[in-house]
Amino acid sequence: MSREWVNVIAGNAFAISDGEGDVTDAADAPVGLFSFDTRFLSRWVLSVDGEELNVLSRDDMAYFETRFFLVPGAASHYVDADVSVIRHRSINDSFNERITLLNHSAKPADFTVRMDMGNDFADLADLTDTAARGQLRRRDVEVAADSARHQLVLRYARERFVRETTVNSTAPADVDERGMTFRIRIEPEGQWETDLHVTMTIRGEGGRDLRNDLESHRDHIHGGMREELTAWLDRAPQLMAERDGLEETYRGSLTDLAALRYTPLSYPARVPVGGLPWAMAFCGRDSIMTCLQTMAFTPELTPATLRMLALLQGGQLDDLHDEEPGKILAQLRYGESAAFGERPDGLYYGAADTTPLFVVLLDEYERWSGDADLVRELRHPARMALNWIDEYGDLTGDGYLRYQRRNERHGVINQGWKNSADAITDESGRQPPFPRATCELQGYAYDAKRRGARLAREFWGDPGYADRLEREAAELKDRFNRDFWLPERDYYALALGPYGEPVDALSSNIGHLLWSGIVPHDRAEAVAEHLVGPRLFSGWGVRTFAAGQRPYNPVGSHLGAVWPSDNALIAAGLRHYRFDAQAGRIAAGIFDMAQTLGGAVPELIAGYERSLTKYPVQLPAAGRPQSWSSGSLLMLLGALLGLRPVGDNLLVNPALPVGFGRVELLNIPGRWGLADAYAGDRSATAAGRRRLR
Repeated sequence: MSREWVNVIAGNAFAISDGEGDVTDAADAPVGLFSFDTRFLSRWVLSVDGEELNVLSRDDMAYFETRFFLVPGAASHYVDADVSVIRHRSINDSFNERITLLNHSAKPADFTVRMDMGNDFADLADLTDTAARGQLRRRDVEVAADSARHQLVLRYARERFVRETTVNSTAPADVDERGMTFRIRIEPEGQWETDLHVTMTIRGEGGRDLRNDLESHRDHIHGGMREELTAWLDRAPQLMAERDGLEETYRGSLTDLAALRYTPLSYPARVPVGGLPWAMAFCGRDSIMTCLQTMAFTPELTPATLRMLALLQGGQLDDLHDEEPGKILAQLRYGESAAFGERPDGLYYGAADTTPLFVVLLDEYERWSGDADLVRELRHPARMALNWIDEYGDLTGDGYLRYQRRNERHGVINQGWKNSADAITDESGRQPPFPRATCELQGYAYDAKRRGARLAREFWGDPGYADRLEREAAELKDRFNRDFWLPERDYYALALGPYGEPVDALSSNIGHLLWSGIVPHDRAEAVAEHLVGPRLFSGWGVRTFAAGQRPYNPVGSHLGAVWPSDNALIAAGLRHYRFDAQAGRIAAGIFDMAQTLGGAVPELIAGYERSLTKYPVQLPAAGRPQSWSSGSLLMLLGALLGLRPVGDNLLVNPALPVGFGRVELLNIPGRWGLADAYAGDRSATAAGRRRLR
């Protein structure tokens, strides 16, 4: 049987099955039907006359809809099969599957169709721990089978935490506690079908279904999903490109971004989630980065994200949740372990980068949109975030933004974007003590202070505060370039330990420094050359950790793999310093990777040399689709075109790599109305043309 995973996503739910459309009990894999961090189906297996089905082909119609074409039995039965099966699956607020059996013979035929059903109501967080624990927590699931109503109900309750799965069939069925059986007769050349409708219920106070509270706020409803997707694509700029496949890759990224939006409970707008399978939740870092990446393409993602982050901003000292006043959320979860405080991730604040990036995003959005009202609305949260940098982020009093988890049991160890436990290490494999100050965090803090100064002066009516922030930013830049620069290496240290000792590893983090602007121009060229040098650049993209260092591992997520999101920031930073050739080389590698693999852009790929593999090596643990991976292609496209708002106009300053040919991006939204950008890979005269709505 195929081990290919097939997913459908919509709104607040997603389903992952094997290539035949089945979900088999798998404690160590995130397969099944999920919503709000709970699994609502862990078994969903179709058979005909006791035989498993084998797939002939699959039609992925949209991210929320797919069809499987199957036949019973082994592969030898494919030729002249007397019966075939179509499974038409869709998902929105519920999970729906239409099963169609076709009798291809000249005689009537009797069949027994069986759908095995079951659920363990696993917390998605449980599945992340299964590899270490070897088993899932056992839950007592109540099952009610009702043949008269063609219905099976599975229910799990722990105090006020109640989750229910209800399966209904439109055709008569014998319903038992393990599924439904259909005993049918089909006439010659005839067909039979039933619709299976699976609802997921989250009980709240008074027994009401909290998911139903969302429906009045959602545009993404059954019957209008295709129209909504079409409208989403139509609102985005239209790309015309000579390079083969670039338009399809662009449209695919936009479609993935449409899929990776959900409506949090008790919040009336959709925000980007991290991605399948582990991060189908509101994650501060992923959402902020996605919004920054897509500002020129889908700016509608940003206001809801900023307001949601402001609503959940830290307001107290709480060691369990790593919360501090002014700190911006790391992630929001709804699973059982979060509800009962077994993990801190119900509301978890263990990230040091989300807070300065919140200010960066607010300023960047105003520059593109001209939405001064939102800047004024979020003045208090933005100032709290800026205050957090110095009041709580400076843990040793040396003026650097640092992190050290408050929750020593469950807190995230490394609280930058490279958050795996072994990510921060020197070139020999030694990890520094805490609190740690990674280099990119200083760049983010510097950028946040500069941008906060602009907001204070132009919108908050506080020039004194603006002067202070500008002075602090300048002092941070001077201090940073004194303490982090390694003159004998000609690059910046990955981090400083608590006593100012440098962590001397060469890593992709230095590219983020270009994006933030903290690098003086006389050092920028050395940084740029390291980024595209053979130790960091694989041919597909910049590795997270340079080859030749003892901890380097091409399949280590933060010790040698290549992340599209990382590379997008790096390319944007290179273009900011006018290293166009280096930016183009990185962008070309990432686009080549995306087009070679096809489909959704993975979270990361292995860091093997391109000349060695000839094909991007995917890693099993990498999520796909991921919002900040799909968004990275848009950011790279914007960087190659040199899109930048300047007052009420859009500046277009293209520098395309050789081989891209001519590119036209039409209807770029912003404070100017709509604008067009034109570029050729050897053109030095391409310009933008303003066009009002």
